[in-house]
Amino acid sequence: MDPMEEIRETFFQECNEQLGELETGLLHMQAETQSADTVNAVFRAVHSIKGGAGIFGLDGLVRFAHAFETTLDSVRCGRMVSTPTVMLTLLRAADVLADLVHAARENTIFSEEQTSGLIGELTKLNQESAESSLQFATIVNAPAPTLAPSHAHNWQITFCPHPELYAKANEPALLLRDLRRLGEVEVMLNASRLPELHQIDPDGAYLSWTIILKSECDEASVRDVFEFVEGDCDLSIIAMPVSTDMPDEPPAFFEGFEFFPSNPIEPVPILPTNEKLEITAKLDNSVAKQDSATTATIRVDLERVDRMIDLVGELVINEAMLSQRVLEAGIVRASGVAVALEELENLTREIQDSVMAIRAQPVRSVFQRMPRLVREVAAQTGKQVRLLTEGESTEVDKTVIERISDPLTHMIRNAIDHGLETPEVRRASGKPAEGTVRLAALHRSGRIVVEVADDGAGINRNRVKAKALENGLINADATLTDDEIDNLIFMPGFSTASAVTDISGRGVGMDVVRRSVQALGGRISISSKPGIGSTFTLSLPLTLAVLDGMVVTAATHTLIVPLGAILETLQPRANDVHPLDSKVRVLSLRGGYVPMVDVALALGYRSEAIEPTRSVALLVECEGGSQAVLLFDTIQSQRQVVIKSLEANYQAVPGIAAATVMGDGRVALILDVDSIVSTSRAESPRIESMRAVVTLMEAS
Repeated sequence: MDPMEEIRETFFQECNEQLGELETGLLHMQAETQSADTVNAVFRAVHSIKGGAGIFGLDGLVRFAHAFETTLDSVRCGRMVSTPTVMLTLLRAADVLADLVHAARENTIFSEEQTSGLIGELTKLNQESAESSLQFATIVNAPAPTLAPSHAHNWQITFCPHPELYAKANEPALLLRDLRRLGEVEVMLNASRLPELHQIDPDGAYLSWTIILKSECDEASVRDVFEFVEGDCDLSIIAMPVSTDMPDEPPAFFEGFEFFPSNPIEPVPILPTNEKLEITAKLDNSVAKQDSATTATIRVDLERVDRMIDLVGELVINEAMLSQRVLEAGIVRASGVAVALEELENLTREIQDSVMAIRAQPVRSVFQRMPRLVREVAAQTGKQVRLLTEGESTEVDKTVIERISDPLTHMIRNAIDHGLETPEVRRASGKPAEGTVRLAALHRSGRIVVEVADDGAGINRNRVKAKALENGLINADATLTDDEIDNLIFMPGFSTASAVTDISGRGVGMDVVRRSVQALGGRISISSKPGIGSTFTLSLPLTLAVLDGMVVTAATHTLIVPLGAILETLQPRANDVHPLDSKVRVLSLRGGYVPMVDVALALGYRSEAIEPTRSVALLVECEGGSQAVLLFDTIQSQRQVVIKSLEANYQAVPGIAAATVMGDGRVALILDVDSIVSTSRAESPRIESMRAVVTLMEAS
């Protein structure tokens, strides 16, 4: 790859990180929880993108980022208040900035007409803030008799570089030279933090400067000098009163500084005590920041990480084979070989966990894309929506993160379009006009659970059932529970939209979500209460590379059942098994009846059903929270296995999710629990007939 192209790609990767920080910071500001650090982080994100874009000659991106940055600087300096109107404009600006970055990365044309209007809005906000600041300054400063005319200023500039400033080949001397072009300057060097020669870190930053600038320029002109380094230093610019009655000696505040006058200027007055403490605190904070330990990171190509994970997977397989050979050789467990093998097994597991942690990433990268989606869909539907996120730091495998983005997008669009009511309807029902969509992630039982909830009207079950009947998905005499009605929305082509729009009504929606989740080895369930809202819950594996499973035997074939789907193991008793017909049997369990599935029979491993009392049963949880009992011949063990894609290496097989290599070298198939159970149900009598039989059995 061309070195310049590689640098360009790195720039765009960093842009994505900066855009994420920008979105997060703006949302905190919108929620009125912003602090000075939040506003500064937002400003630095836009400033960094602007600086990098200038290097690569992305003029359109630079122009827009400059207008955006100027507005943020007004907020940061207190000249502009972050009102709801201002925040709405800033959020729109963040969206356009993201579009400009994407267009630049893909080398596509982004019309300036799409940015000129928003640049005009940002400029207007800046003008309004400047006018109000000028009026305030006039009122406050009018009584002061010692102030100089408005065209003259004394600017006190405190400049403390960070190590990053030097790492980016910036030179403080050039900045000081640029300041001289603005007026008369006096420079004071603070070298008090400079250590002994043998203690100096070549990559460190120990010097800071205080500059007194006498100029007719405004603060914006002073900040322009530090434009490309402001994010890599501590910078303070304070306007000071200009007086003619000043002492010849430097003020006491500057004790410990070395003076390097470049042009003679009038001495400055001694600062009030509170201002001295403020500037000293800023310098001390910069020292603390530089002295604190930072987390070192490196960028590694994803293909290298995948290759390493594949090799660790092969290591796990070979370790299992070695353990199998030792077992077959009859070596006693107390021998040195067995002890060493056990240590190797523990070390292999630790290596595997460490390598998998490298691919683990917080779901924040997916969650950060959703606020813009919510704003766009809310604008299209005319609804007021607030997005709440929880558990953004929850970590999951990168592959899972990449593949849950589309399902979450569908679900959030569906929650806003179908779930939330219009402001008028919400007010009429006693709810706030603004609806809420909550997106949360958490770890539970070795899996990641993602919830999308809304406080809307809930699922209209009468309408759903009528639509399903109209589409021929159910029979007219079907008796369905609330959960079964709710799950009808996952049927292919099902939609209750009355009109085709850009959001819904095209027959593509929740069925796509379910297929995507199932392809990840996950499950999706619904909980809905009329008038209160609905919650969609996704349960997904933490990784697609390894799996904790139960090794079982079905008609001499070895299978793996995902441990996350198993609730408990059972030994069926004869009086608990009830046949409904020649093929369908249910198990009486804690006052209820659970359908039984002979896995070997379902997969075609044998032609006759196994006797339940001579089998081992696994109670599993299926999609939608329903349960089933899977029958096997024996249970061998519980172990972690390396997942191999069956579809990529062979072809898709109904009822089988993937494959793995066992310790004896044979291939074992990983069971798709939901597919096996749903297929068995499809071949069984209709669910209402089963209920009638069970009811009859209970009566007898």
